[in-house]
Amino acid sequence: MRLTNVAIAAAPILFVLLWSTGFIGARYGLPYIEPMTFLAVRMSFVVLAMLPIALISGARWPDATQAGHSLAIGILVHGIYLGGVFIAISQGVPAGISALIPGLQPILTSTIANRFMGEKVTRLQWLGLLLGLGGVALVLHDRQMIAEASALGWAASVVSLIGITLGTLYQKRHSGNIDWRTGNVLQYLAVAVFFWILSFGFETRVIHWTGELVFAMSWLVLVLSVATVALMYWLIRRSPATGFASLFYLVPATTALFAYALFGEKLDVVSVIGMLVCAAGVLIVNRGGAKPAAAKTSPVND
Repeated sequence: MRLTNVAIAAAPILFVLLWSTGFIGARYGLPYIEPMTFLAVRMSFVVLAMLPIALISGARWPDATQAGHSLAIGILVHGIYLGGVFIAISQGVPAGISALIPGLQPILTSTIANRFMGEKVTRLQWLGLLLGLGGVALVLHDRQMIAEASALGWAASVVSLIGITLGTLYQKRHSGNIDWRTGNVLQYLAVAVFFWILSFGFETRVIHWTGELVFAMSWLVLVLSVATVALMYWLIRRSPATGFASLFYLVPATTALFAYALFGEKLDVVSVIGMLVCAAGVLIVNRGGAKPAAAKTSPVND
């Protein structure tokens, strides 16, 4: 019993640490492979890893309509979101910032819900929105850091934010009755095709199979896309939705610490304070809604 309690207490910490390494894995492998090719190979391996799990477990497969929703979610979440993150990192955006910008998803979601979906955004949520934007301004105050990344990299970060926001809204609306194992197989299959098309259209597909790339690819496939996603669903079943969503607020700072230790990426004191302000803003937006359902939106699979 004590062992179970220890596991339940340690699981959120383990999740944050593992999820944060997704951005580090991208940073680690991208010197040896182009971003769309990296993701195409990764997602192909994930399909090969997830398909036996779905078959052996006897998970229910979606019907035609649900399958269509899974394919759309895969393109939005994994395709646009992860594609944006990998392009951003390949173009010089620091890994910590690449984690921070899509981490503002609850703020953008609340804004969209208020403008287009008729959901009321409370004053407390507007305060969180302002805090989040102020935090971003603090993080990006260093012009030299901004100049080190290309305009394409910063644009890709914004696109990743849009992708995770639209994908989360779509998933919240259409995937409630889809088994995560079979649903993920379809999502990863769709996005593997998506990335292969992009890699053939815009990249050379040259791969330098170094030890670093093999390690990064193996880690992202087995640890991130399989084990950490399984841990994520385990946590979702055993914790309140808002409590689970709050774990993602720790990811940008954790990623920044990993990036500092492994790659020497530095954030000054003002930027660190900005990250904390962003986390506070997103936390307020996520927990300050007038409707309980509004607090259930959280990022999905990495």
